[in-house]
Amino acid sequence: MKTHNYSVVLEPQPEGGFTALVPALPEIVTEGDSEAEALRMVADAIELALAHRRDSGIEIPPDQPPHIRIVSVASE
Repeated sequence: MKTHNYSVVLEPQPEGGFTALVPALPEIVTEGDSEAEALRMVADAIELALAHRRDSGIEIPPDQPPHIRIVSVASE
């Protein structure tokens, strides 16, 4: 069994909890009430996405680490 490692983006939500995204697997969007729960949920989603891709003959992509930059703009 091959191990796949994927970068995950956790976005804190104003009402609490986190949304989890996987840049290499854009079909994955999940959430959790805590960071730990969001990570558990995204791990399950990754496993399901990879199984679907494997069963459907769709390529399993390598990781795509996000590029995060800060952009400053003036606003009134």
